[in-house]
Amino acid sequence: MSFTRMDEGRAEEWIVIGEEVGRRQSRMPQIIKSLLLQLEEQVDGFAVDQLTHALQTATRAERDGASEEMIVAALCHDIGKVISVENHPAIAAEVLKPYVSSDTYEIVSSHQDFQGRHYYALMGKDPEARRQYENESWYAAAVRFTDEWDQTSFDPLYDTLPLAHFEPMIERVFAHSRREAAQST
Repeated sequence: MSFTRMDEGRAEEWIVIGEEVGRRQSRMPQIIKSLLLQLEEQVDGFAVDQLTHALQTATRAERDGASEEMIVAALCHDIGKVISVENHPAIAAEVLKPYVSSDTYEIVSSHQDFQGRHYYALMGKDPEARRQYENESWYAAAVRFTDEWDQTSFDPLYDTLPLAHFEPMIERVFAHSRREAAQST
């Protein structure tokens, strides 16, 4: 591009930029897999690394009959830990946002407060932080997500499905944003 400030760009330059961004976005499934693999390096004192935790969470979701979108969200719910443990739910939710329903986005975004029931009291925090979401349409699904899949997935002996099993789901969920899908119908 010839411009050094955005307000100097010409329409034809912005078209080229849009095409380049589209090409990069088409690689999103590979980017997601790369981020997931980085979780393998993070153990953080748990009995399993964070990739294994993610795989176990997704395995439990699948075995419990969850939708493909929710299985992929379960796989990616802690992907933000690659950048920051403290605000990882917000990071993961924003990564997922263009590709999942608003309910799934909210579940991932708030999963730490739901999971807090199982340990917040040990840290001097409110173990009932999830109550702030009680009137939300996705509340029951978030309870299921955290209580049945997420908080139980730190077991080194659990029969965990490998990342390769989930790769076709990642490809499908991250193939197109919901906005792109809506525009093509």
